[in-house]
Amino acid sequence: MPTETGAPPVVGSPIKDFTATVTGDRQISLSELRGKQVVIYFYPKASTPGCTTEGGDFRDNKAHFDAANTVILGVSRDGLKAQQNFKDKQGFNFELVTDKEEAVCQLFDVIKLKKLYGKEHLGIERSTFLIDSAGHLAQEWRKVKVKGHVEEVLAAAQALHRGE
Repeated sequence: MPTETGAPPVVGSPIKDFTATVTGDRQISLSELRGKQVVIYFYPKASTPGCTTEGGDFRDNKAHFDAANTVILGVSRDGLKAQQNFKDKQGFNFELVTDKEEAVCQLFDVIKLKKLYGKEHLGIERSTFLIDSAGHLAQEWRKVKVKGHVEEVLAAAQALHRGE
């Protein structure tokens, strides 16, 4: 896992390798996915309405992402049990990353000051990153609105796969 936080990645730059725990209690490294495109999407909390909708949209489009040589990873600060329950209950056909220590979140600079009912707290800003098959950031979406988002990410992944 990254031990230091630097500047957030910029489009065109290589993404620092990281290893994280995913559902199924396995470790996954970004470097082991080299040769495939990777969508990493960050969501605030497992089993909440917006996060369930977004995950369902990725689930329902997974075959299209597969056809574009693209792996999907969902990331939140939830523990492994919460992530596994979320994946199982929603039938997600991709892995969820547990990032309780916020290492992956910090690497992508998605922890932001948020307001809820007038109170400020640090939380995940819904964000998505598309990494090319060589490990470089191809595109990013920050402050994501769920409706229509997955279709936009899919179109970008397909265009990248076609070399556009």
